[in-house]
Amino acid sequence: MEQRLLEIFEHLHSHPEPSWQEVNTTVYLAEQLRAVGLEPITFDDMTGLYVDIGEGTPRVGFRTDIDSLWQEVDGEFKANHSCGHDGHMTMALGVAFELQKRDFPGAVRILFQPAEEKAAGAKAFVEKGIVDPLEFLFGTHVRPLVELADGYHTPALYHGAAKLMNGTISGVEAHGARPEQGINAIEVAASLVDAIKRIWISPIESASIKMTQIQAGGTSTNIIPGKATFSIDMRAQTNETMAAATIGLEKAIQAVSTLYGATITTTVGAHIVAATVDDTAKAIMKQAIIKTVGEAYCAPEVVTPGGEDFHFYAYKRPQLKTTMLGLGCGVTPGLHHPQMTFNRQQLAVGVKIITNALVDAIQYLEKEAIQNDSN
Repeated sequence: MEQRLLEIFEHLHSHPEPSWQEVNTTVYLAEQLRAVGLEPITFDDMTGLYVDIGEGTPRVGFRTDIDSLWQEVDGEFKANHSCGHDGHMTMALGVAFELQKRDFPGAVRILFQPAEEKAAGAKAFVEKGIVDPLEFLFGTHVRPLVELADGYHTPALYHGAAKLMNGTISGVEAHGARPEQGINAIEVAASLVDAIKRIWISPIESASIKMTQIQAGGTSTNIIPGKATFSIDMRAQTNETMAAATIGLEKAIQAVSTLYGATITTTVGAHIVAATVDDTAKAIMKQAIIKTVGEAYCAPEVVTPGGEDFHFYAYKRPQLKTTMLGLGCGVTPGLHHPQMTFNRQQLAVGVKIITNALVDAIQYLEKEAIQNDSN
């Protein structure tokens, strides 16, 4: 199994595809599943797939992401698996192979979800009703060394909320010698940056708002630019804090717009909600970690500022019991670094942990049904 996982990983790692373009990735995943006698379900209108293993309607599921990033690597912009999704897919296939060999009651649904990096894939899967029959849904993510030592694993990842916004400033162009006749879009943007710094959030809550892109002006340096485009990155550890930060940003934009007489419009490019971890799902994952590697290697829950669209499933379907396994595999130099790497030997460990968690969740539901019948 371990050698097969490494071969699968090498293929996926060397054939990355960015969000919504995971065509060959989807074909490869489907081929691997069919090779062991499974019948994956694909879609005519989007990439990604899912597969059911076992008998009956699945009530327990596992989700993996399948897209890569698009970033500069050694001076060239290209698709690159620097977030670990190649490892996540490898583990998901390993879990499918393992479950296919096991005899267990019930059924498991494994989701191979596209477009996580665009914070859009989970929404698309929810809209298709793929998680509707499920009561438990587990996920996983490889973790950097700053969060988890190699070989230590956590039963829950508390990701924060993220909101990525795009905006346009519409002022008035003018001659550089007559600034009073124009509305300088760069000056408006600078004031907006200053106003953003004055958005106060409770000091006990983690949050940040910053402008990450701005473009204005043409090739002529004696023209005051009347238009600028910009991007804003917002982070918050909870959904409530994100709501408060959003209100603060709206007030800042309105104040700057009024001060300069400029029009500022914004759109939300992506919105990732914060984690809502279920205690029962977390307990099952913890039990699976201990069963697999021992209690000494079960780490406490990790609170991380990063975002993950996995949490949208529980946000839109509150009945779902969810948690994410944090796989301690020595990610270095860090997630999204173009040369990111990790200890691939931990992939086989991840397969065992996830498989145990899925089977234990089925057994939990079976016991719950018996107790309900007896009552």
